[in-house]
Amino acid sequence: MSEPTRDILETFENPYPDRDYTITIVCPEFTSLCPKTGQPDFGTLTIRYVPDRRCVELKSLKFYLQQFRNVGIFYEHVTNRILDDLVAVLGPRWMILEAAFRPRGGITTTVTATYRVQTPQSFPTGPSAIAEK
Repeated sequence: MSEPTRDILETFENPYPDRDYTITIVCPEFTSLCPKTGQPDFGTLTIRYVPDRRCVELKSLKFYLQQFRNVGIFYEHVTNRILDDLVAVLGPRWMILEAAFRPRGGITTTVTATYRVQTPQSFPTGPSAIAEK
């Protein structure tokens, strides 16, 4: 199996680029493999984002996520990898990806990764910012 690639993600133009609104996508059938045991991991991915110029096309997102079905990858890695790929393709104003994995050995895991556009207002400036460091 080849390495998952973001190249299959398709986008379309945001019909309301001047408005902040949230898109929520729930993918309840995400699967990957445990890199230690090779056993399947099952999870629900919840993607929330505020689009800027582009929105993700859902069929291509489904095919993109299916690429991980036979990949041995830790929860933390796959969550951040998917977030990075979506951010690279979409350039959203804000995005959060919550990956809630089903129990294995009596333990559940949820990994949440967040992306925010860094604006000049989000960086501390002035004497008080320097004193706080």
